[in-house]
Amino acid sequence: MATALITGATAGIGRAFAEKLAREGYDLVLVARDEQRLREVSAEITGLYGVACEVLAADLTDREQLARVERRFAEGPIEVLVNNAGFGQKKPFWANTIEQEERQLDLLVRVVLRLTHAAVRPMIERGSGAVVNVSSVAGFMARGTYSAHKSWVTNFSSGLAIELHAKGVAVMALCPGFVHTEFHQRMGMEKTIVPSFLWLDATDLVEAAWSDLMRGKSVSVPSWRYKAVVAGVRFVPRTLIARASTIGLDGRRR
Repeated sequence: MATALITGATAGIGRAFAEKLAREGYDLVLVARDEQRLREVSAEITGLYGVACEVLAADLTDREQLARVERRFAEGPIEVLVNNAGFGQKKPFWANTIEQEERQLDLLVRVVLRLTHAAVRPMIERGSGAVVNVSSVAGFMARGTYSAHKSWVTNFSSGLAIELHAKGVAVMALCPGFVHTEFHQRMGMEKTIVPSFLWLDATDLVEAAWSDLMRGKSVSVPSWRYKAVVAGVRFVPRTLIARASTIGLDGRRR
């Protein structure tokens, strides 16, 4: 049976991916910081779908713990990697400490780079596999370091997808907008300031993303609402986008 590794797997998009992949028959390696919560999710998924769930508790911003997750790719075949772990900053760049900014840079960029590298090398040898890097619609906009990190994830993933297509390995950037998860609550953001029609359901989002991956897309922007946003960004002055984009467009949970 094939195995999938998911980071940020205890809630939100990561949890939705865990359930989707379990329904597809994948055994799972679930990665997050909270071991107790991981074990609860593992037990629930195994009980519902009968798949094996391996728990791998790790703070991915810690280099030694990240290395332990990287080593897992050499210990047994991982057919699907979902890089989902992340967090947002409510304050602007200059109001955060440099340590906070570096931690976000590590998790959203360096961790994605390293885990993708660890995953695709054995995938290339096998001639099969898939990587989904959860990015954000915010990456198409100019609004601080979060936007810059997500722009990198999208460009990195779409470029790698072209390079690895002929080797049998799929890579896709998933670019959600606002999603009903714990992400914004943990940021301390008041969700009511966002119009209700902009909120997406995590399960529906993952179903659409998986369909896009199966169709060979390198960038997935689920829902007509956010497809329209991304299309509109091309024609709106960047200064106006920066003023309008006062909050992040994402919905993930570490």
